[in-house]
Amino acid sequence: MVSRSAQRFIRINFITIVVTLLVILAGGIVRSTGSGMGCPDWPKCFDRYIPPTDVSQLPANYKEKYVAGRIKKNEKFAKYLESMGKVELADSIRHDKSITLPEEFNAAKTWVEYVNRLTGVLAGIFLLLTAIYSFTYRKTAKRIIFLSILNIFVVGYQAWLGSIVVSTNLAQWVVTVHMLLAIVILAISIYTYNYAKQLSKAPSVIMYRILWLKGFLLFTVVLSIIQIVLGTEVRESVDVIAKSLSYGLRDTWISKVGSVFSYHRDLAILVVIANAIVYKMVIDRFSGKAAPLLTARFILITLLIQLLSGFALAYIAFPPAAQALHILFSTLLFSLQFYLYLLVYRTSTYRQ
Repeated sequence: MVSRSAQRFIRINFITIVVTLLVILAGGIVRSTGSGMGCPDWPKCFDRYIPPTDVSQLPANYKEKYVAGRIKKNEKFAKYLESMGKVELADSIRHDKSITLPEEFNAAKTWVEYVNRLTGVLAGIFLLLTAIYSFTYRKTAKRIIFLSILNIFVVGYQAWLGSIVVSTNLAQWVVTVHMLLAIVILAISIYTYNYAKQLSKAPSVIMYRILWLKGFLLFTVVLSIIQIVLGTEVRESVDVIAKSLSYGLRDTWISKVGSVFSYHRDLAILVVIANAIVYKMVIDRFSGKAAPLLTARFILITLLIQLLSGFALAYIAFPPAAQALHILFSTLLFSLQFYLYLLVYRTSTYRQ
């Protein structure tokens, strides 16, 4: 019997996962529309809680003001990197000329970025609620409390890094770390959600050997993380190329990316094969409406949409809608794989 407070935690935790995926979708829309610098300051937008809709609402010297603010923040960040021994990286940020170039005001891009930040705030609220309600398990599962509170700190660091993404004018490696932290937040939320659900259930036992499936599932999870990192690097390269071409000649962007795109494309083949093997192993071991089987089916659907959006990006002139979908479904694929791994990990093999 699941208590009402436990049901409430599970429900809030699930909503947190969904909202986190929405934040990733919003971030994908920001990237695909080139709205990352729509708000040149952080956490406010042009020093306002409600962004402007017209250039007349901005101070006369807004370009110089925000460039100076970015330079000041980047100097602090450079010192932080130096304290970690990253001297060359710190110097590259100090001497990055793109940081001194002001962004022209664009109301549409400003509001796209602003909505992205609002979804981030919403995710933060639900993560805080998850941490508060996690104390339901103070006597039965302290790890849920620990991980839920840890996620608050990770989100705090993620928010700070978001301000660095803005101040460094979307520095490539910072964007990649930003994406990886989003995956960490998702993974923690999925783990606490699954663990809370399984507390009231007896461990699953099946007749078939499960060890190979557990190991292969872990392999597919790691594969997806590598693929997400490569995809982020492809996107960063495309950003540079698009800017150099004044965002014209879209059909040539991918051809100019280089080897990292080839790695990303070729690894997609391995991802498809690995997930097909996982699905075959799952249907051999589970039947009916078993959660692992249903999750494996969702993985195949997600993978199909992911492939179609990737195909559109590579061969149909990089459409913005496909960019947002590709980012969303890559993280959704990871989420489902990780959840399936957790479900199978708790399953044991019946022995007479």
